[in-house]
Amino acid sequence: MGSRHLVISYDVTDDRIRARLAKRLRGYVDRVQKSVFEGPVEEGRLEDLRAGIRQAIDQEADSVRVYSLCARCQGATEIIGTGVYVEREEGDVIV
Repeated sequence: MGSRHLVISYDVTDDRIRARLAKRLRGYVDRVQKSVFEGPVEEGRLEDLRAGIRQAIDQEADSVRVYSLCARCQGATEIIGTGVYVEREEGDVIV
């Protein structure tokens, strides 16, 4: 079974909901910006990820975007600025 390289961004105003969503996303992908996560996710875990996002947010007020990047698109990703991970592992914050 393959995997997809995802970029997940969100717009969540409530701090409690945002923290809950970020915690859930950490179980799947790396945090690359404060509200952006990125990384490969096995096909078999995608529906669990989607369900977790639906459970974590207020679907009437919040927005989460999940982009799938093909291999060619991953290589064409351009990073302007530091490009450091905001958070690679829980509790390890790079600024």
